[in-house]
Amino acid sequence: MTTPLKNITVGQMLEETARKFPTHQAVKYIEMKFDKTYYEFNQKVDSIAKGLMGMGFKKGDHAAVWATNYPQWLVLLFATARIGVVLVTVNTSYKENELEFLLAQSDAKALFVCDGLKDIDCEKIIYSICPELKNCKKGELKSKKLPMLKTVVSFDNRYDGMYHWNDIENFAILVSECEFEKRKASLDPDDVINMQYTSGTTGFPKGVMLTHKNLVNNGLSIGDCMKFTENDRLCIPVPFFHCFGLVLAIMASVTHGATMLPLLWYTPMKVMHVIEYEKATAVHGVPTMFIGILEHRDFAKYDYSSLRTGIMAGSPCPVKVMQDVADKMNMREITIVFGQTEASPGCTQTTTDDSLEKRVNTVGRALPHMECKIIDPETGKEVPPGVDGEFCVRGYNVMKGYYKLPESTAAAIDSDCWLHTGDLARVDEDGYYKITGRIKDMIIRGGENISPKEIEDFIYTHPSVSDVAVVSIPSKTYGEEACAFVILKHGKKATEDDIKKYVGNNLAKHKMPAKVLFIDDFPKTASGKIQKYLLREQAVKELGLEKAAGIVTA
Repeated sequence: MTTPLKNITVGQMLEETARKFPTHQAVKYIEMKFDKTYYEFNQKVDSIAKGLMGMGFKKGDHAAVWATNYPQWLVLLFATARIGVVLVTVNTSYKENELEFLLAQSDAKALFVCDGLKDIDCEKIIYSICPELKNCKKGELKSKKLPMLKTVVSFDNRYDGMYHWNDIENFAILVSECEFEKRKASLDPDDVINMQYTSGTTGFPKGVMLTHKNLVNNGLSIGDCMKFTENDRLCIPVPFFHCFGLVLAIMASVTHGATMLPLLWYTPMKVMHVIEYEKATAVHGVPTMFIGILEHRDFAKYDYSSLRTGIMAGSPCPVKVMQDVADKMNMREITIVFGQTEASPGCTQTTTDDSLEKRVNTVGRALPHMECKIIDPETGKEVPPGVDGEFCVRGYNVMKGYYKLPESTAAAIDSDCWLHTGDLARVDEDGYYKITGRIKDMIIRGGENISPKEIEDFIYTHPSVSDVAVVSIPSKTYGEEACAFVILKHGKKATEDDIKKYVGNNLAKHKMPAKVLFIDDFPKTASGKIQKYLLREQAVKELGLEKAAGIVTA
């Protein structure tokens, strides 16, 4: 039976779960001292929410968070939602220019930050963007570059001009219970409460405006497809700033009273440790994460018997990886979700009841309370089952729009409220969808349309191949051709001719890559998506194709 849509706020959703499962473990970190029941977690959220009000945060203010999966991040997500403050999530791989752009474009009034992100010195970058911060009174920043930004809060150490996270609750005394309840009552489920910036693999990132209703109901549907209950324990190695972490993990867990087991950041060893020692029943990840676990030298030393389900998503999922995860990690009920940030994010999903064949070969059927269709990109007309076209979706899950970008919003959402995803897909007679590529990723070789994913899926079956990405490269003869970037398994060997022959003996001639380049790792966004445009640039440079690509060199 389909769960009805919930017309509640994110804050109300957490309160509901806390009332239903007060003593149940809500969240536990293995890397930090943070272990809360749902009652305790809800109380902490209330305390921080009141403190933020006491600091002057008003309904509709924008607050950015730039940190890995800290407990404070998790609390902040619900605390801001409880008082109507829009949380702007910042990609953890952003450097100075990108952070400055996002803070300016989003009109962020505040920035919450941790000490360090991999090779990024957060403190140094913030003081570089806002040198005035070193000498200003806390909460009274006057920045030339970022006039809207007034407050910076550190999750870790104490710095000049910044509040510390532990200071926030001291301001709660300034807010009466009556004021707090009045603020909560003023919120509407259709209010924008979250802004996530598209990954920016091409062009400037755009702020996707998502509502309480978007987040709560998408999380609810996602969890339903995995048959989540309060007895499930989800290992979360995917980043919170991305929809995968925020909705498919956090919201899916809290809507069902499941336990969250977040990692500050992904490493195969930490995931395997959580699975065995915290008896995780589910784990989420992009394909490259699961590949890293399966191929880890200590993989066989860990116990995966507690696992049942989880989600593999974020990029095309190789069939063999899905099968290995089901067989070797005991994730017999693993699911696939397809969507995009603009759809908050899930549009289709396989379920635990679907056959393994459906779960490895499709991205499932449309989630409840939304419509999906495949159209001809040229004519806009719906195409019949089995025919490739653009995937479109309409329903509660579609974003309010891109922040301050009405033209981009109009280009993405048509007059009939259909979101045009730019993804190529086909649907079968039973309503199961299969993603075949991106419209802009489609390789057109001498008039023949080639799906990179089809070639990737096949090359991945080569016994020496660990991972593969196919991109287009310019060609004088055909306009463009396929180029495969291949990562070999440890200790395995293969040549360019080996890969070409493997493809040529099994796929149509025009699908055989013109070039095969070997690489140690793919350039990826922080959420794990392969940045194919960087691979294409690398191929053009390595193969001396600048002239064919129309690039003028000095």
